[in-house]
Amino acid sequence: MRHVTIGNRQRKSASAMLGACMLSLCGLAAANTHQQDEQALQAPHPFQAQYRLEIRGWPGATITHTLSNEGLHWLSNMNFAVAIARGEERSRFSIDDTTTRSLLYNSSYSLLGVGDSYQLNERDITSLDRQAALFDLSRRAGHESCTISTPCDIEFVDHRGRDEHFRYYVDQQNANEPNTITVPAGEFKAMRVTLIDKEKPDRHLQINFHPDWPGLILSAEYQKEGRRQTYLTMTQFNPAGGNAP
Repeated sequence: MRHVTIGNRQRKSASAMLGACMLSLCGLAAANTHQQDEQALQAPHPFQAQYRLEIRGWPGATITHTLSNEGLHWLSNMNFAVAIARGEERSRFSIDDTTTRSLLYNSSYSLLGVGDSYQLNERDITSLDRQAALFDLSRRAGHESCTISTPCDIEFVDHRGRDEHFRYYVDQQNANEPNTITVPAGEFKAMRVTLIDKEKPDRHLQINFHPDWPGLILSAEYQKEGRRQTYLTMTQFNPAGGNAP
């Protein structure tokens, strides 16, 4: 792992901003301990999307999310910028019909020009990095028997390569047929997934994925002790070389 640091007393604030954006909303995992169906999962499609991010105590921000094919692997990239802070996270990963494999992960943030950057190589990633994990989770949600009474265990590594442990389940109403939700970008089919931090059960995250576009987030809400901390909604969607859902 390569770690480049430029530090001062503002660094913790910048880290919190990026953490709320990338970890609380976008960085969750999929090294699943429950047995999955062996049927092939949904094939990915390249796209670019924009999200509106509202973080408690911070100005709103726009996140740009791009999923692109680079021959033998895929690249997922997320970045955001507000007046005083910016951040970026990207992952290269390979896939087959049923699995995802992390190859390279980078993240960086800055506040008033001061921040940190991180890089994880394949040997540093014991499960999946959090960008590849977001893609993998959205792809397999609904293919496993993960319910509120019997949630599935999932794992990922954070931006420093440290193991994190969560549980997730699919909304019972979504188990057989996706719902339809409306966001600023339009009306879409949605598969709702709830994730719970195993070490901090008072914190949970609900994400609405599109079942036919792996990696695409329609909306997400992170709550701590029953209070909304962050909220994200898709405002624009541009498929690459295909039709919008």
